[in-house]
Amino acid sequence: ERIECGTSFGACHPGELELAREIKKAYPQMELMRFVNSGTEATMSALRLARAYAGRPAIVKFEGCYHGHADFLLAKAGSGVATFGLPDSSGVPEDIAKHTIVAPYNDLDALREIFSKRGPEIAAVIVEPVAGNMGVIPPKEGFLEGLREITASNGSVLIFDEVMSGFRVAHGGAIERYGVTPDLICLAKVIGGGMPVGAYGGKEEIMKMIAPLGPVYQAGTLSGNPIAMACGTATLRELNAEVYKHIFSLTSSLAEGVSALFETYGIPATVNACGSMLSAFFTSEEVTSYTGAATTNREFYGKLFHALLKRGVYLPPSALETWFLSAAHTAEDIARTIEAIEDSIKEIR
Repeated sequence: ERIECGTSFGACHPGELELAREIKKAYPQMELMRFVNSGTEATMSALRLARAYAGRPAIVKFEGCYHGHADFLLAKAGSGVATFGLPDSSGVPEDIAKHTIVAPYNDLDALREIFSKRGPEIAAVIVEPVAGNMGVIPPKEGFLEGLREITASNGSVLIFDEVMSGFRVAHGGAIERYGVTPDLICLAKVIGGGMPVGAYGGKEEIMKMIAPLGPVYQAGTLSGNPIAMACGTATLRELNAEVYKHIFSLTSSLAEGVSALFETYGIPATVNACGSMLSAFFTSEEVTSYTGAATTNREFYGKLFHALLKRGVYLPPSALETWFLSAAHTAEDIARTIEAIEDSIKEIR
């Protein structure tokens, strides 16, 4: 029905309002929001806005956290950058990268040290509140609260990149799960129901700096296109307490099942899970930051990946990507996956 009404208007339309209302049910902290086409556009636009609002040039990101492929965000990023062992990306001028400060994830003391030296320069701190681009790494107790306190006391904007964790670790994402409210929020992936979409939003006083209300430019011909808006609205309307109970139960079952297997077969492993997100790190170390994640046995993971692929189970091809559970999965799928992992372990040990 929506396709028959047109696929691109280049202007605001009722479909955007419908999706925005569904998002606000989960994220009331997004007093105003703007739709874009991807997570990269959302984070890039939010950081431009934060710099304008704070009147400062520098940003802080965390090692192993991935916020899209904008030039200034590729310093020690996760996702594909971590997969290929790239410290940065070719083609990014030093003059751009110098405004990006990298801190270790889950380390408030390191962040305080950075602010003690460069606080007056720092416009914003951007973080995956539940890291997912170096495998799943939940925040330590007090970490997000510490970020809120440090940024607020220094006049910097706190941005939660919930492109991955949004609607996955709770209906209201990490904000609902941990009870910490940032200044700006970035969303994508789930809110598009499989179509290209992104969104950023937050405090009204900050968002009103975006043109035409303010001096910060951001636009996109296909932003908020009606097909993506309709798919996103339909998806979010399916999410309810029973859906989350189902998905979280499956995630717990899979985490417990694979943990037991690794212990039985004497394979050093740490399994982290949060909401519907899960990762297995093949290391004896506790994994609370990129340093720990990087110790995973990538060779073993690669063998496991291919052994499982032969058995019809598709894990993320990278050892540092997250496993996702969905409402489409069943208890039978989890049991089959655990059985396939055991068979694969027997093959590759």
